[in-house]
Amino acid sequence: MKKLILAAITTACAASVFAQGTVVFNNRIGGTTHVYSGGTSQIQGNTAADNPAGSTVYGAGYTLIGTVGGLAASTTFAQLLGAPGAGVPEDSLLPGLPTTTFRTGGAAGNVSPTTATFANIPQDAANGSFEMVAWDNSSGLYPTWTQASVAWKNGLIMAGRSAEFTVASIGGQVNTPPNIIPGLTSFNIFFVPEPTTAALLGLGAAGMLIFRRRK
Repeated sequence: MKKLILAAITTACAASVFAQGTVVFNNRIGGTTHVYSGGTSQIQGNTAADNPAGSTVYGAGYTLIGTVGGLAASTTFAQLLGAPGAGVPEDSLLPGLPTTTFRTGGAAGNVSPTTATFANIPQDAANGSFEMVAWDNSSGLYPTWTQASVAWKNGLIMAGRSAEFTVASIGGQVNTPPNIIPGLTSFNIFFVPEPTTAALLGLGAAGMLIFRRRK
């Protein structure tokens, strides 16, 4: 009997050590946000058509993920990054699991719903800091954000990230997994300018500055 009790205590302790917080990864519940492709820089914010509504405008050249003629829903990946606490520095956010893809039709720009689990966030934590990231994985070479973020910075793929937001009452033994809306807002994915292009722009700007000083 004592052995059974000790075994139960040991199992419970082990479970608590590996307890993982959860949130609902769905940008079409509790409100609606969207992910677009296009542009040459990061845009973050809701449009008038989102819920809650915002004033951000994604104009000509921006296409909802999963729209005919745009990036394919099945090969555009999305993942949540998170960390315990509110207002955590962006570089402290770690990927949760699983990744997901996007939907089509009237739900274009919205992810296929799943529940994201975070090894670094305790169950039933008071709150957590999060970002949503998305990227083009049509090549099949970048199944996770860890790989995709490097490719993005090198100008190889389109990717982007939402503004950071806080979610309260993380899911666990007591709390049900909370929605990421209204915290999450819309954003776009885009190509980072090639290093050579960026370097040329920098040299051009420096040259203009020197020229003006000589005048």
